[in-house]
Amino acid sequence: MEYSADEITAARSLQYLAYICTSMATFWAYDYVCSFHEEWNFLCRSRWTEVKVLYIIARYIPFLLVITDIYLNFSPNENTKKCKILVNIYLSCGVISLTCSECFFVLRTYALWNSNRIVIVAMLSTLFATIVSFISICFSAMVTSHITTTAVPGITGCYRSSTSVQFFVPFLLLLVFQLGLVTLTLIRVFQTWRISSGSMHAILVKHNIFYYACGLFLSAVNVLAPVMFSDSAYYALLGESQVYILAILSTRMHLHLWHIGQHAVYDPEDLVYISMSDMSSADRTVTTV
Repeated sequence: MEYSADEITAARSLQYLAYICTSMATFWAYDYVCSFHEEWNFLCRSRWTEVKVLYIIARYIPFLLVITDIYLNFSPNENTKKCKILVNIYLSCGVISLTCSECFFVLRTYALWNSNRIVIVAMLSTLFATIVSFISICFSAMVTSHITTTAVPGITGCYRSSTSVQFFVPFLLLLVFQLGLVTLTLIRVFQTWRISSGSMHAILVKHNIFYYACGLFLSAVNVLAPVMFSDSAYYALLGESQVYILAILSTRMHLHLWHIGQHAVYDPEDLVYISMSDMSSADRTVTTV
């Protein structure tokens, strides 16, 4: 039986997506196993706060993403309505994961700015506008996009085809927001550098600037994806990578700060020991769990 060029292209894209799904699931499981002991200590020993709840959501929502993604790619989905529902669930989990991850970077920036009310209001307002716009664009794209399956034997799954504009605009908004966080953090870095005797590299490390830089880089790559690739399967790879990696970066950053906070020595010129665990209970420059 001969198949059309469109069917062969769809089958190839579904194969790519299956490989991507397998690699992302393996990557997430590996990271979880590697950090399990450290994470278990945190969950057992830290106090229950709003930030801890945020951590649990940010850390475990990607498991729902993995399960949904596996079902989308490895189960027969001839029913396009069912597939669209699954894609909507996947998008919803992805948005929740991204929001929680960005909240950690917002809280970290808030702590670096000595719990400045103006800074937190500005960041949360911008984050809210960014996420609302992100959701509006993503789900309005579902109306105009179509679900792709294939009749080629041995190829299962389905995916949503979207235009390059529908893909890169949400990540462009995220890029602008992350650029604002990086700018605020760098301002704080230079302020700290001017009043301390430490090296610039040490201060950058203490301010977790490299966590921010990774998130900014991923958003930039996703914005440029439509220029670099024509196959929407590659869009899925880059989009999924950003969701998973941001979740890992934000939760790893919080774990790192929490463990440092257990052995913190108060130094008003050293902002590395700012813990986010007690942000809801006190407005202090240095807090420990």
